[in-house]
Amino acid sequence: MADWHGATAADLGRGIGAGRLDPLDLAEGILDAIDLHPQGAAIYARTTRARALAEAGAARARARSGLRRGLLDGVPLSWKDLYDSAGTATEAGTAMLAGRVPEADCDILANATAGGSVCLGKTHMSEIAFSGLGYNPVTATPPNVHDARLLPGGSSSGAAASVAFGLAPAAVGSDTGGSIRLPSAWNDLVGYKPSFGTLPMRGALPLCASFDVAGPLARSVEDAAEVVALLGGTRPVDLAGASVAGARLLVLGSVVGEDVDEAPAAAFAGAVERLAAAGARITHARADWIARAWDLAGVLYPAEAWAFWRDLVAEKGHLMYHQIRSRIGAGEGIAAADWIAARDELHALRQRFAGWAAPFDAILCPTAPILPPETALVAADVDYYQRVNLRTLRNTRFGNLFDLCGISLPTGTLSCGLLLNGLAGCDGRLLRLAAGAERVLGRAA
Repeated sequence: MADWHGATAADLGRGIGAGRLDPLDLAEGILDAIDLHPQGAAIYARTTRARALAEAGAARARARSGLRRGLLDGVPLSWKDLYDSAGTATEAGTAMLAGRVPEADCDILANATAGGSVCLGKTHMSEIAFSGLGYNPVTATPPNVHDARLLPGGSSSGAAASVAFGLAPAAVGSDTGGSIRLPSAWNDLVGYKPSFGTLPMRGALPLCASFDVAGPLARSVEDAAEVVALLGGTRPVDLAGASVAGARLLVLGSVVGEDVDEAPAAAFAGAVERLAAAGARITHARADWIARAWDLAGVLYPAEAWAFWRDLVAEKGHLMYHQIRSRIGAGEGIAAADWIAARDELHALRQRFAGWAAPFDAILCPTAPILPPETALVAADVDYYQRVNLRTLRNTRFGNLFDLCGISLPTGTLSCGLLLNGLAGCDGRLLRLAAGAERVLGRAA
């Protein structure tokens, strides 16, 4: 196991295929590491040891018989605690759902299991996935890999920590406003948000079903492509020969390029320079009319979240962290007519943006305009929490609002990610471009 600690999921799969690695030994080693890790209980809400060892044993038998189901057959994954897993609690980071045990796996876990992957367990998350910071005083706040005083990003906070701390080769998270890409950036991982509707969400506890997307947090673009294919039961994108040479890249100055702190701004500028030196064609442009979408988010997100969670909040809302309770409660007073009007206006903005951005292969921006804030400051100051949470999610929410696929890559500067956005349905092109960019910028450690 020591020889494989920190390896990519794809490399682990190749090791299993070559007979150099036993899936059962691998699963046992990771589960033992979780139990022994001083932050293990802050990263995993619960492990699924019996299931994992049974699945790993079956993967061992397939490998010895030459019947492997794919590259990730026998490779363990962690799962965000909003994906139903049969017989194991799924609680979405909230005391309101304590003891909730689903009878069946969600669709993407069923697909992953059919593909031979091993379920390690469920990772902690922001309560009901409604925060980008990763702070959750109700269940647990996972650590940032770089500094225990800093927040990890959310809402897929434990998912990011599980990979960053070497307690999972890759993780499955969800993204409604940045919840995969943001914690990936703050922990120097690859985080991929597929186009909306790419993966089935049946059996996942929703936040806003009109925006929710499942996707991977991983150590490489190859891993991200392999995991998303596993979750969907499809073939992975071919990344062979991927390059940025000749790619048409738009650096967007409006909203996502504004008010960026010094470190992420410098890391972003340096990454763009390296891509240009590798042959990418860089265009800088503005489209100030896109700012209206962020105004609409203040209607669309809380109203839809309230529609799903309102009955449970009415009964058990006193158990919630007050910041999340307040944020979702804002949806109670939003009229249906206002929500419909906001939805229709957003769709018109999406169509306008898709036409405007069509000449480009990707739209670039910093993944987050700020570095991870200190946990103590967020916990102590109500107003600061609210300001920093919205600012944290500003750039990633761009992709959800405009119906984009997106992938965050490490830049080489700690906690500073480069976000590549592609138009809806252009996932294959985006992943190949990201693989080319990764070769220029370097892979996650």
